[in-house]
Amino acid sequence: MTDVSESKRACHQTVRAQLDLLRPSEYTAVLIQALRANPARVRGARVLEVGSGSGVVLAALGALGAATLCGIDIEGQAVLSGAQLLSGLGYAGKVEFLHGDMWLPVSGRCFDLIVANLPHFPTEAEEFVGRLPNWSRGGRDGRWLLDRFLHGIARHMAPGAQAIITHNAFISMDRSREIVEQHGLSLRTLLTTLLYVHEEKLNRMTASVLHAESGRSIHRFGSYAFAEMHIVAIADSGHVPECHHCAF
Repeated sequence: MTDVSESKRACHQTVRAQLDLLRPSEYTAVLIQALRANPARVRGARVLEVGSGSGVVLAALGALGAATLCGIDIEGQAVLSGAQLLSGLGYAGKVEFLHGDMWLPVSGRCFDLIVANLPHFPTEAEEFVGRLPNWSRGGRDGRWLLDRFLHGIARHMAPGAQAIITHNAFISMDRSREIVEQHGLSLRTLLTTLLYVHEEKLNRMTASVLHAESGRSIHRFGSYAFAEMHIVAIADSGHVPECHHCAF
């Protein structure tokens, strides 16, 4: 009996440890806040999340009335955890999770709403302790995944579609705008906020970015640091909304 109890306890601890690797961040919370600001845009939409992680953003979109939900993640563990979460919430009939790299799993498909909270922290360091290998890592300039996402998004947007994504202020917004404009799209900032940057992350930030952005988008108060981040909307020119209390 003791062996069975210990086995169950060990299994439970393993599951909790796996879930902790996928725990939502402050970025996720702000993205959900922005999406909830205009539920009418979500209702009835075919939704795609690139880099679905825990699946909690798709869960929030399901609660807002999305017609279908699709999540992509390069981490197999994220795909399994997301599927379990959405199934447990009763969305099994209208959700799919795909394991793969960026746009490849949805080649030829279009969506009404695309969301993403991609890793785009400028660092060349190894993985962060307590997180999956790809968490937050965006390469030396932070654009390793972001640029691939921006270059591919137009091919997957249905007429009138929008994309709502997180975007660190210490990663050039001008460069992101240039990329989407190359594909006939426009980009607008919906929301800007400050987020606490843990010392571990700050110490791993590319030195040139940290130096350039300190006092600009990165603000220090003694041993504490905060960084600006944006929620941005991408859509066809003329369809990108104005920012009215985070509505999109």
